[in-house]
This record gives sequence, C-alpha cells and structure tokens, in this order.
Amino acid sequence: MVRQPAKTLWYDRPRYVFLEFCVEDSTDVKVDLDDYKVVFSCKNADGIEMYNEIQFYKRVNSKDSQNKRSGRSITLFVRKWKDKEPWPRLTKEDVKPAWLFVDFDNWRDWEGDEEVEAAMAEQYAELMQKVTTKGPPPTMDDLDFSTQVVSCCPAELSTETGGKKHTLCGFYVILEDTILFPEGGGQPDDQGLINDIPVLRVIRQGPDALHFIQTPLEPGSTVQVVLNWDRRYDHMQQHSGQHLITALADLMFGFKTTSWELGRQRSTIELDTTAMTAEQVAALEQSVNEKIRAHIPVVVKELEVDDPDIKLVRSRGLPDDHTGPVRIISIEGIDANMCCGTHVSNLSDLQVIKLLGTEKGKKNKINLVFLAGNRVLKALERSYATEKAMTSLLKNGPEEHVEAVKRLQNSLKQLQKSNLNLLRDLAVLTAQKLKSNLAQERVFVLHRKDGDSEFMNIIANEIGTEETLLFLSVGDEKASGLFLLTGPPEAVEELGPRVAELLEGKGAGKNGRYQGKAKRMSQRAEVEALLWKFTNEQRREQ
Repeated sequence: MVRQPAKTLWYDRPRYVFLEFCVEDSTDVKVDLDDYKVVFSCKNADGIEMYNEIQFYKRVNSKDSQNKRSGRSITLFVRKWKDKEPWPRLTKEDVKPAWLFVDFDNWRDWEGDEEVEAAMAEQYAELMQKVTTKGPPPTMDDLDFSTQVVSCCPAELSTETGGKKHTLCGFYVILEDTILFPEGGGQPDDQGLINDIPVLRVIRQGPDALHFIQTPLEPGSTVQVVLNWDRRYDHMQQHSGQHLITALADLMFGFKTTSWELGRQRSTIELDTTAMTAEQVAALEQSVNEKIRAHIPVVVKELEVDDPDIKLVRSRGLPDDHTGPVRIISIEGIDANMCCGTHVSNLSDLQVIKLLGTEKGKKNKINLVFLAGNRVLKALERSYATEKAMTSLLKNGPEEHVEAVKRLQNSLKQLQKSNLNLLRDLAVLTAQKLKSNLAQERVFVLHRKDGDSEFMNIIANEIGTEETLLFLSVGDEKASGLFLLTGPPEAVEELGPRVAELLEGKGAGKNGRYQGKAKRMSQRAEVEALLWKFTNEQRREQ
C-alpha cells in the first residue's frame, strides 16, 4: 500500500471541522473514520492502492460525523467532541507529514465578525458543489445522525387524546447513541424520526433512552435519527429562560425556585414565597431582558461526581439511578446549575422573555408564568390578530375595546332578564292551555328548543297533576338538552332511570319528579313509546 500526497482544505466551525481531500486519478475511494483518526484510501489509474492516515488533533464524535465522496475527492464533516473548541491545527503531529499538504491560510475561527461568517458560508457552499451527493447537503447547523439499534422490545404507551385515555402498542428501542432528549428535569422529551418512523415518546431508564415507536427495528441495524428541531429549540429557549429567571429571582429578592413546568403554551416557575408584587415582577422582567441583550454565554461543563466544584452549584440532587459525569449549565457570572436538559449557547438566543404575572400555587407558594423566545412572538401575533378582529366587530379602536365590551355585557344582561320574564309567562300560559287536555290523557309530552329547567318546573307546578305522566324537554332536538318526568310517584320512580338511559343521560328523582341532562334528545320518541306502554300495562292490570 502506497501513500500519495493529498491536498487538503479544512474549515473550523463551532460544532464541526470540514475537510476536503483531493487525490488525482483515484477510484474505489474508501473512508474509515473513528474518534481519533481517519483512514483514507483509493486506487490510482494503475490499480495501485493509495493510503493516507490522519491522527486528529482532538477527539471527535464519529457516530455523528459524515462523509460525502466521489471518485476523485472526499469531504468529511467531523463532529467535535465538545462544541466551540477551536482547532489551531489539524493533526496532533508538530511536523506536517510529507504526504499531506494543508493550506493553513484558509483556516478561520468562528469568533469573527459577520463578514467573516458570511465568507465562510460562501466557501462552504462552493466546497459542497464539488462533491457528488445523492441528496441535499447538510446545513451548517447540524447533520443527519446515524447510529445502531441495540435492542427492540415490545411495549405499551398510555396516551390521552381529547380527554380520552388509550393505550398504544409498539416497541421500546434502545440506540447505541441518540440525539433525542428523554423527558426529565421539568423538560418534555424530544420528537423526531428513526428511519422515517415517528418517535412518539422518549423516556430515560438509567443510562439508556427508550424510544417508543410502532414499527420494530432489527438489533444491530444502522438507522438514521432525525430531530424535530422546532420543538427542541422551543424547549431550549424555555429551559434556559427558566434558569435565568430562577437565578435572578433569587439574587434580587431571595425567592427560591422549588419546581417548574414547561407547558405547551406557557411555562411556570414555582417560587417559595407567599406573594410577589407587580413592581417586583416588572423589575425582574427588566433584569432578565437586560441580561439577554448583554449577549452572555451559556456554557455546558461535565464534572465527576466527587469533584468539589459540584458543591458550589445549585442542585436538587441526582437521581438514584444516575451514572457517569455530572452536567453543569453555567450562565457566566450569574448562575451555575446541575441540569440534564437542553439549552441555548448564549442568552441572546432567548430573544426576549415576557413575565405574564403570578398565580396562587401550592402550600403558600406562587407560580410565576412566563414566555420565552419564539413563544413571545407567537403570543404577540395571536394578540394582534384578536385585536384586528375585535376592531372590526366593535367598530372602534383598540383603546376602546374594553368599554365597548362592558356596554355589550350590560345590554346582554338586560336582554337575558327580559327573556327570562317572558319565558316564565310563556310557561304559565302553556300550562294553563294544557290543563284542559290532561283530564283525558294519561301521557303528555312537550318539547321546546328554547327553555331551561325553570321553564319545565313552572309548567309542572302549574299543572300539579299526579294522574298523568308528563314528560317535558328543552334543547336542540339533534343534540343534548334537559328533561323532566312528573306524575304518579311510583311510576316516576320506576320510569325515571329508564328514561335517562334512553336519552343517554343522567338524572335524579324526588317527590314524584325525575329530571336531568340528556345527551341525545333525538330519542324522545322512544321515551314517549315507553310511557304509553307503561300506562297501558297499568290500565290492563286495573
């Protein structure tokens, strides 16, 4: 095997090192990449196998690295073991090997200005055009993640949709490594795909992440994992926002955080205090946004369990099944906190934080409600859409909406009061009209679309008979409503539950009356048939 000189271009980025190798007249290009080196081989025009080996300057994450290759060149996308660690040189060797020519003038640190960043993006785009790929090139932010399946076991997942609980059958998959965060530390789990199969839940079991999917995977097979980045970034903003609010609430007012919840629409922080004034909320909001504008880094560190520095950080303790190093999230000069969650790399990524106020919490504590980042923008968008709609409906400016709604509410109350009085009068007149027919009827049924329980009770009181079964109902005939059955106490006691069952509702009886709510008013015909059948049987028995 022969070594051949290879021209190499490389670019140092916050998360990746990009390398391009160009070897003339090469075929059968192969790459073997591990955490400490890359082996590059090919064949020349004469069929002689060429070989190059590079020992990396720093350890890399080979599982989250990729390569794009053609017959004459190969491009590596090597994931750094730790983000934002600069590589001042490509290899560990102080002397460049004779077979490797590196153009060090093309190297740039990422901590340059925007012009440098833009130039680097253009260089990267040109680099990618030289490489033949089957699909679109990866973005500058991240690459597809490939790993292997360790195990796949049958499992069940309890979920809730529309208030109804149900159980899904599927599989818990353990991967050799994963980019999907399992729920924990107050943060929900990530969502994504494994080989285009939706991941419905990710939970932690000791050192392993269990991925719930509904299609089995073969242990030992290689799979592609794709992250739902929008969901992840939202969680990063809310979680880092919580750390910042928690730290400043403690520093400014001595309010300790006892728990927090990252909700779907808004998040809450439980503070160990009985009250927080509006002035304190405003001061805290101003302070957190000042820190965001100060562009303060958020740094992730890993310490051993016995490291004395662990005692200097905020912590609620480690889980009983914890293994490995301890992860510390530090906001420079403000806070250091033991945390397993995902976070932004700089407070400026939070964009803005809005404190929505406080609510009463548990055990003499309060809940501070907040939005961070894109959630603030979405809330503003919703509020503006509502404001436009209200302006159109009320025919006045936003500053007059409240007074206009108050006037409408007062008018509605007057109308409801007048309507109620008319409904009572109508009930009395309806009862008086029915009395003349009840002497000859053993069953009487009446339904009105508009009405309420008081309307039915007025009719029943006005008629006051114990000889006739009177079935009254109100509501939409094709939907739900209210019903009342009155008459002979023994008959009502027996028939009431059967009527409720026919209407798929619930009710209660007392003093010869049985009334309640019905889910299906369309079943009234069956109720009337039941009442007639009962009275006919009673008549035959007499």
